[in-house]
Amino acid sequence: MVFDISVAMTWVLFIALFPITFFWLRRAWRIAVKRDFSEVALKRGMLPDKPEKYAPYVAAINLLGGVIVAVVILCVLTAQFDYATWSATAGVTIWSKLMADFIIRRHAHPFNFKKKT
Repeated sequence: MVFDISVAMTWVLFIALFPITFFWLRRAWRIAVKRDFSEVALKRGMLPDKPEKYAPYVAAINLLGGVIVAVVILCVLTAQFDYATWSATAGVTIWSKLMADFIIRRHAHPFNFKKKT
């Protein structure tokens, strides 16, 4: 048996989808249901002035990303997606979620051009 790095990376990506889905869905649950805004739009560990303003957007992004990745996992396990389809879908979802979080974080913490006193 020959070790193939591409097979190993495929398994790493697929197994990584499980904790990613768990954390994203748990974060959406905490924000939307439990009303815990401690993880909303953090920048260097600091919350924005009004985290409840950005909470629906962050919850929606996490819920959408978690559901899409969960569907990808189910489709892989039931052999409905081939490798190219599920890896592309998972990759685009992960990167889109990271970029959307970055955009909300930057919007919640605007630049302050005033001098600090």
